[in-house]
Amino acid sequence: MTDTDLYERGVRTAAACWEALAHSTSSADVHRLPHVSVAVFADEPEQSIYNNAILGHGLAPAERSAALEAMEALYAAADISSFAAWVHETDRGMRDELTRRGYAVDTTTRAMGMSLDDVSLPRPEIELAPAAWREHLRLIGVSSALLRDLDPAALHLLVAQRGGESVATAFGFDHEGDCGIYNVGTLAHSRRRGFGTALTATLLHDALARGCRTASLQSTPAAERMYGALGFRDLGRIIEYTPTRRGARSQSPLSGSPFSTKKGCGSGGCVHA
Repeated sequence: MTDTDLYERGVRTAAACWEALAHSTSSADVHRLPHVSVAVFADEPEQSIYNNAILGHGLAPAERSAALEAMEALYAAADISSFAAWVHETDRGMRDELTRRGYAVDTTTRAMGMSLDDVSLPRPEIELAPAAWREHLRLIGVSSALLRDLDPAALHLLVAQRGGESVATAFGFDHEGDCGIYNVGTLAHSRRRGFGTALTATLLHDALARGCRTASLQSTPAAERMYGALGFRDLGRIIEYTPTRRGARSQSPLSGSPFSTKKGCGSGGCVHA
């Protein structure tokens, strides 16, 4: 797998995860359009987390304009003024066009991916609790009302325990042979004890057993070293632009792939390992 292959697999998995999450609410949908995938979540608490769009890379000027106009039209139709447009850091044309249209950088994450043939860490021994969505939400610090009708069977959800107490969580989502890893989070009093590494390694081994070929995620700066030690490769930064003329969006959960690098489920990455 080239870095480009891994990156493209990772962003497709993120969009597919948003789509799976959207199925749990009647007010959400993911629109797959030429050169852009747009997640539209009309109601709170999902609206502050999941309204993200992944823009195509290396588009011609007319294609860039068409993709951005389609994205803006979908959000305007849903009366959503706060959303994030994802662009790879190397796409200078799209970045310049977003700036020209009045967007500003909101946050960045590190796209990372790996071939599961490169998994070298043995499967860790870790105490796991029954996987419950409400417990996952409590551990990552977001509203218990988030995606309240979600069927956890759609995800590969893990909750780790220490001395009988649930202290860490993460989930995986499979799409076309890639396992996206999202919302890796640990309670403050149990951090720096290896729970983030153990949960991520467990998800990698489980994905390999299910027949996945690759894994992907979007990492915060604090977690990049941990993921690198597990075999993930640096695929470049994802830059999230927001329309400043309409006001910046909430800085709560997940920026990224399904649950993300903030605290919930927007992008997909490490919240606090």
